[in-house]
Amino acid sequence: MTRTRGWATTWTLLRLAMAAVTIAAIAAQLTKSIGTATELGRVTTTIANFFSFFTILSNAAAAVVLAWIALWYLFTGRRRDTDAEPHGLAAALACVSTYMIITGIVYNTLLRGIELPQGSAPIPWSNEVLHLIGPIFLLLDVFLGPLRRALPWRSLWAVVAFPIVWVIYTMIRGPLVTNPVSGDPFWYPYPFLNPNNPGGWLSVGFYVIGIAAAIVAVGALVVWWGRRRGAVAGASDDAVAAASVPSSVVPD
Repeated sequence: MTRTRGWATTWTLLRLAMAAVTIAAIAAQLTKSIGTATELGRVTTTIANFFSFFTILSNAAAAVVLAWIALWYLFTGRRRDTDAEPHGLAAALACVSTYMIITGIVYNTLLRGIELPQGSAPIPWSNEVLHLIGPIFLLLDVFLGPLRRALPWRSLWAVVAFPIVWVIYTMIRGPLVTNPVSGDPFWYPYPFLNPNNPGGWLSVGFYVIGIAAAIVAVGALVVWWGRRRGAVAGASDDAVAAASVPSSVVPD
């Protein structure tokens, strides 16, 4: 069912809708955070901090990729009756799928009920879209989304590259930023990355290693499932290609 044209069109529209809802959720929370920051005279720092959250970056990237793949299918893929999206698009989709699934896991196991330093109190519906609905949709997209291309295992390096860069950025930037709310001479987006909390660097290292292992595991699952489904698609392509070759050129 997931490889029929009707399903591809239906899921494509769902991807567009999810992209739009995600952008609206980010915009709503950003607007509220800027409004609060304006009153306190800390707009620039608040905006920079807002876009330093892995959740925000992951959701923004997911919205872009979902819109990209949807538009590709509607304007190109459907006309070509292709069986898989371009390699670069498939790799981007694998990346954001992994990041969003990890966002859902980490938030709902470690952070739910904790107010994060995003500049203002969270908007309930926006918070749920970014931390629950979006991750669930991307998880479903892995298993139900049409036209998954089989990626080589080396694509896993692309999946883990961004989280590594983000952690390095976060740990370097943290002690260089004054918390605009509390006045502390440091700012970290998540409490488990703050070495000033009980447990210090040992605790931070434990969480970084644990989450890194989870990212590799989820990324491997996403790539493996795409390879599993892509193999079936490849077989179909071979069958179609063979059927299109004139019998006179097929060796006995």
